[in-house]
Amino acid sequence: MDFKFLVDTFFVALSGVPTALIITIISLLIALPLGFLLALTRINQIPVLQRFAQVYVSFIRGTPVIVQIFIVYSSVPLFLTSIFEKYHIDKNVYDINPIWYAFIVFSINTTAIMIEIFRSAISTVSKGQLEAAYSVGLTNVQALRRIIIPQVLVTALPNICTATVNLIKATSLGYAMSLQEITLRAKVAANVGYNYVEAYIDIFLVYLILCSLVEYLFKRYEKRLSKYKIAHA
Repeated sequence: MDFKFLVDTFFVALSGVPTALIITIISLLIALPLGFLLALTRINQIPVLQRFAQVYVSFIRGTPVIVQIFIVYSSVPLFLTSIFEKYHIDKNVYDINPIWYAFIVFSINTTAIMIEIFRSAISTVSKGQLEAAYSVGLTNVQALRRIIIPQVLVTALPNICTATVNLIKATSLGYAMSLQEITLRAKVAANVGYNYVEAYIDIFLVYLILCSLVEYLFKRYEKRLSKYKIAHA
């Protein structure tokens, strides 16, 4: 065991944290509102959109993330090449930063997870509260913003926390797109002296620290939201 390499590579792996966090944040910013809206289509049984959401969730949950990465990373450049050639755009698709493909893959994947999380959480809010909101003159948007969403967040937050942690860990698959994240940086450093055991230990420690910190922050926020739950109990 090369302890000097272990220490040095820990900081190399740590330098990939910003990339993992950017992918996580962007994916959540896209997935949270989309997941909530598509969950509403399933709750309200909107014919076409409800069916689309069901098929979408089944497809994403039934396929490994790594396969989704290969599909997007292989097909999107081909699609863009045909578009660029058709409209005579002088741009090499292979010069595009792979982080954009990561945004696409992880947003698509996380949206499917959020649909199920929000569908389950929304079903815990009684319809009587929505009817009461309408009776005092609130619009659909006002009822959602003031009554439904705050209660849904309280119920959904533990599952959103789990989904976020899983998303952070899934960014380790970004190496398949040559993305300079935690795993790839550590593995590249290990290539010189074949110190893969030390590199994997560093990767393990970085993800453990990062995910533990995210869980801690979610628990703090959950305690704040629990006051709202007590007030409406």
